[in-house]
Amino acid sequence: MLYTSTEPNRRTHRQKLVAWLEQPAVTKFILVIIILNAITLGLATSDRIVAETGGVLALFDDLVIVIFVIEMALKLYAYGWRFFLSAWNIFDLAIVAVSLIPASDSLRVLRGLRVIRAMRVLSAVPQMRDVIKALLDAMPGMGAVVILLSIVFYIFAVMATMLYGETFPQWFGSVGASLYSLFQIMTLESWSMGIVRPVMEAHPYAWAFFVPFIICTAFAVLNLFIGLLVNTMQAAVEEEQDAELERIMGVVSEGNARVQEQLVEIQQQLTALKAEGDSKNGG
Repeated sequence: MLYTSTEPNRRTHRQKLVAWLEQPAVTKFILVIIILNAITLGLATSDRIVAETGGVLALFDDLVIVIFVIEMALKLYAYGWRFFLSAWNIFDLAIVAVSLIPASDSLRVLRGLRVIRAMRVLSAVPQMRDVIKALLDAMPGMGAVVILLSIVFYIFAVMATMLYGETFPQWFGSVGASLYSLFQIMTLESWSMGIVRPVMEAHPYAWAFFVPFIICTAFAVLNLFIGLLVNTMQAAVEEEQDAELERIMGVVSEGNARVQEQLVEIQQQLTALKAEGDSKNGG
């Protein structure tokens, strides 16, 4: 009997807590704390700043951890088992768990993972969540592009090793070295003066090898990644617009139904009044 009487109250408290946690003021406060924490984590890497500020940064870091723990505890209580239905909630919980790693010398390597807390801004800003969702949705298509790019790289790496391995072993002495050199060329980082022109001094027609490689990778295959992301984000935007349009149409339909019901009631009332008036006149 006690369980049945307290359960509705508990459910009401959870609903009120969910409404409070989802208020814009609360979400903006958490976002500000996340941004400030990201800044202080960067400042803590400077020995000079740490020496000047004393324990202020450490105190603020501990305060941020307390705020994050309280936030997670409130969400776990408010949402219950539904908390784990959201991937972003699991992400936040994992980040907070990492932030609780003790700051001992034996765990200094793991302590560096606490900077991942700055990634919580991804879950706090809706636009960033949309970008991450689009990126994850584009992963299957990007996998095919990665396979295609890997095949192109391997073919050109084998050819470069056979053509220029003896002359320039530091760049093309093995397939692995060729892959790394070709990756540098694909990024267009010092590709001309750093690699291609020295190779052309010994092999004047080397441009006929490197120019098609750059066109196939930097200007063609890599643009497929951008195209996939753009298409995925556009599809997500269109899906969101369709959902909003469907919601609006539902509201309009519901409003029309209510108006129709009211018109029917008014018509019935007018009919009843007319019938009453006719009966009085007849009497």
